[in-house]
Amino acid sequence: MAFVESFGAAQVVTGSCHLLTLEDGKKILIDCGMFQGELEEKNAESFGFNPKDISYLILTHAHLDHVGRAPLLYKSGFRGEIISTRSTLGLASVILLDSAHLMKENYYHRFKKAQRCGEENKLLQPLYTSLDVESLLTLQKSFMKYEEPLVLDDNLSVTFHNAGHILGSAFVEISFLESGMQKTIVFSGDLGNKNDFLLPKLVDGNVADALYIESTYGDREHKNMDDSISELKKIVIETLKNDGNVLIPSFAVDRTQELLCIFKQMSIDGELPKCRIFLDSPMAIRATRLYNKHVDELSQGCQDFMQESGSIFDFANLEYIQTPDESKKINEIASGAIIIAGAGMCSGGRILHHFKHRLWNDKNAVIFVGFQAKDTLGRKIVEGAEFIELYNEKIIINASIHTVNGFSAHGDQKQMIEWMNSFERVDNIYIVHGEENQQVIFKEEILKQLEKKAHIVKDKEHIYV
Repeated sequence: MAFVESFGAAQVVTGSCHLLTLEDGKKILIDCGMFQGELEEKNAESFGFNPKDISYLILTHAHLDHVGRAPLLYKSGFRGEIISTRSTLGLASVILLDSAHLMKENYYHRFKKAQRCGEENKLLQPLYTSLDVESLLTLQKSFMKYEEPLVLDDNLSVTFHNAGHILGSAFVEISFLESGMQKTIVFSGDLGNKNDFLLPKLVDGNVADALYIESTYGDREHKNMDDSISELKKIVIETLKNDGNVLIPSFAVDRTQELLCIFKQMSIDGELPKCRIFLDSPMAIRATRLYNKHVDELSQGCQDFMQESGSIFDFANLEYIQTPDESKKINEIASGAIIIAGAGMCSGGRILHHFKHRLWNDKNAVIFVGFQAKDTLGRKIVEGAEFIELYNEKIIINASIHTVNGFSAHGDQKQMIEWMNSFERVDNIYIVHGEENQQVIFKEEILKQLEKKAHIVKDKEHIYV
């Protein structure tokens, strides 16, 4: 009998990694993500299975918590086939090469420090290198198209459906024969926010003997997107008019592109005070180019807007910042700057450099427009930290701190329940990819609204489907 084991995103948000073993022994891995925040040390641990046994690696989308350990999977012996959309592979290449680069840099700095006290032999090597990333990507043989089943053998097929989360994202339907009976398992990956104006909407489901569903926002409903955009505009306009600067820690994929779209529209409408907008993230710049390349995958509204007004990712106020020296020069600007930089959860990246130089000033504003995982610097700031430590220096937080929740790329509780209700049939519901307290609330709401019992999946739990 087929079964699923979860080696990540079980009662936590990060590290998505679910292993489906079929009756004939064939093994299919759905995502292979990196753990973030307090669980980061788990990335160096063994997978809990033999990577050499995996026939297929299905990537639902290219976020680091879904693809971040895939190069390590290759390094550990995986030589099966990758199944994903073309856009997902393109974004995965950007994200994974950046990840390898950051690990290399981090190792170098730690090595120098350890060398000075004779402890360099105790250091863990980087999880993988850029060569591992490039080798992994050669395992993609063809690209998935939405709604077109890929037949893997006489008993097994995979269908991708648009999840509306980021460019190329999908929820995955795996159908197989077991003892002569057809079975279907659906893995949601990350489900998009139906209020997202950049991408097409999440499509309805079909049938599922078992549904593995994310629960990032299973405990709440998002603020209305129009209200969120209005809130963002108000903070930006007031800060700039008061001679301040706006800092926006942003995810390189999707969130950054949404922000650029909003600022272009503000510029066209004359709402934006005189300012300079800096996209200070080489990874976000590369991701933006991919979005520009795949305009046909954006929402119809976005496509129409671009036909009338040109690319949403290119306008007079916008400057793309590539080099560290260019980034440092932004410090010379006293006021009138909007700085968009990674990392989205402030776990690294150039946003830290800007925090060091701007957080102490009460004229400035920091706007969080994305989820902040437990034990990340972003979460600490959002929860009211008075000081943070950066580069061995204590920094006081005098800048105003704002959280605008409606920009989430994830569906909220209401949207996810509506999506489950769109299925003709769902027999069993398994909750993954969420913090435990959110999952408990989500489970109760599923029972209340759908009259179905759901199960919160535990780490390494063995579930027959």
